[in-house]
Amino acid sequence: MNATILAVVVLLPIIGGALIPVLPFRSRTQMMVYTECIVLVNSVLALAILLNRPENAFVLFRFTSDLTLSFHIDDLGSVFVALISVLWPLATLYAFEYMRHEEHEKFFFMFYTITFGITMGIALAEDIVTMYCFYELLTLVTLPLVIHTLTREAILAGRNYLYYSLGGAAFAFIGVIFILIYGTSADFTAGGVLDLAKIGDRTNLLLLIYVFCFFGFSVKAAMWPFSGWLPQAGVAPTPVTALLHAVAVVKAGAFATMRITYYSFGTEFLRGTWAQTVVLIPIVFTIVYGCSRALKETHLKRRLAWSTVSNLSYILFGVALMSPLGLVGALCHMICHAVIKICSFFFAGAVICQSGREYIFQLDGLGKKMPKVFGIFTVSGLALMGVPGLCGFVSKWNLVKAALDSTHPLAIVGIVALMISALLTAIYMMTISVRAFINPAPAVGKSFAAGTGTTAEAEKSAENKEEHKIVPYDEVRDPGWMMFLPLCIFVIAMVCIGLHPGPMIDYFSSIAAAIH
Repeated sequence: MNATILAVVVLLPIIGGALIPVLPFRSRTQMMVYTECIVLVNSVLALAILLNRPENAFVLFRFTSDLTLSFHIDDLGSVFVALISVLWPLATLYAFEYMRHEEHEKFFFMFYTITFGITMGIALAEDIVTMYCFYELLTLVTLPLVIHTLTREAILAGRNYLYYSLGGAAFAFIGVIFILIYGTSADFTAGGVLDLAKIGDRTNLLLLIYVFCFFGFSVKAAMWPFSGWLPQAGVAPTPVTALLHAVAVVKAGAFATMRITYYSFGTEFLRGTWAQTVVLIPIVFTIVYGCSRALKETHLKRRLAWSTVSNLSYILFGVALMSPLGLVGALCHMICHAVIKICSFFFAGAVICQSGREYIFQLDGLGKKMPKVFGIFTVSGLALMGVPGLCGFVSKWNLVKAALDSTHPLAIVGIVALMISALLTAIYMMTISVRAFINPAPAVGKSFAAGTGTTAEAEKSAENKEEHKIVPYDEVRDPGWMMFLPLCIFVIAMVCIGLHPGPMIDYFSSIAAAIH
């Protein structure tokens, strides 16, 4: 296959998305068909690349003889490409129904589609310069999505998102510069590219730069103390938060840490050093911290956001173990968490869209009115807990195996953190299902905000401007097929991966073996 196809799957959504506001669509249906076709065609082309990979790279732009914007597909990149290509068409389909009553739809779908191409650019980046450029572009194209509603809360969330992302990118840029100086190449190479002859007695300096770079890229992965932006971004429309939390932004951050650890600095240079310890400490802390905040949170989307904070550090934990088993566990959780969390956020969006209820104390008895959606959410909650037979168990099992195989003292502490996290996850996820299916519905005419939660919760609900009007209990229904179909596909994927993870584990093991 010609390498030009690599540029096509990056540029097609960018150009096609940019045209959405200017094309003279006669109806909303025409815009929907156009947008879904762009996304579907691009996904098909991307999956075709995985089946028949181009051997050569494609140079899109040349800064100098050594610095280029270029695309190439390797084993690690293929995992991210597959994840993006499968989830994006489903997310777009879901967004059509969710955004039906929202304003500025054309601009929303413009940035939504462009983000697809930018994320694909990160996945297909041949070198650290290309990845960094598209990583920065990802911040710029997702910012309008975060502030889409233009409420005070949305603008504040967007500002914090921008501050955090640009600050993290500044630290990551330091790593990019040092890789260009002390590396044999800017290209991603299994095992790393550092030239030990150039480093000489500057080992500690390079280790410090790695810490800066890891922390910089992990801002998008919401590692503590840089996790505050992610729950705030929940004010964005649910199709946006689903992509922020499951596919595009946070997974780009986790993917970037894999690239710099295994393909730029190299684990042989990093493993067993103080730098490994420095990055492991906040990772292990974030695993428990995110779950603790999720348990305390009463807002549905923000609870899921804090859950994401915790689970992203599962991935970073596997990366920071710097072993073949660690990378396998990290890749497993990157895939499994993406499926679970996009399903969970789509559930939240369906509840908000169909009922107008955003707080957990407002969900009493709602499972009887939306049994399909709440049933699917219960399965996703069980998967996130790590129940055997579902995909979450597969990734957590591999992470524990990697930790037991590691000789680093913090690996055992990480196992304890994972166990605590599993317990807290069971509480904060199952609480939602229990309230929806077991608690009685509120009396007719009784206020949800004032009558079903604590006084503090009611005050909090009253102080926040609700984006959706509360729908009377008797009028609440499961959503239409455009919302429901993606949820069904996600829950089937959770079960299939959980029951038959062998091919996925084997492929990830081959990636890890090639690096080490």
